[in-house]
Amino acid sequence: MNKILGLDLGSRTCGVAISDVLGMIAHGVETYRFKDDDYLSCAKHIQEIVKENDIKTIVLGLPKHMNGDIGERGEISIAFKKQLEELIDGIEVILVDERLTTKIAESQLIFADVSRKKRKKVIDKMAAVTILQGYLDRR
Repeated sequence: MNKILGLDLGSRTCGVAISDVLGMIAHGVETYRFKDDDYLSCAKHIQEIVKENDIKTIVLGLPKHMNGDIGERGEISIAFKKQLEELIDGIEVILVDERLTTKIAESQLIFADVSRKKRKKVIDKMAAVTILQGYLDRR
């Protein structure tokens, strides 16, 4: 079985998480920072991670409004999915609803008594873990 990559895409950051080989546990890798809306550089960085870890599947958070509608951020995630699929041969990119994942991640960090300054640095990585773990649990 191959590891699975989880992504939480923002306008300047991308939280990255990866599963274990059995596909049971997600753990955070990094928060990749890029210039505003420079999704190509982000996609190329993800491509390197995919190659290094023999990834076949990426789980990408799809931001939706609370009523289920897809807004501008959701459209950007859909376009990023297509960009990844064009850039990386044989990759499967699965969009999953990411509503409230950042809020959940923040609550976990607050519960763990992580300072506000440190939370800001790792919140996207933790959101990616939450997205990926939710996917792994549902499989």
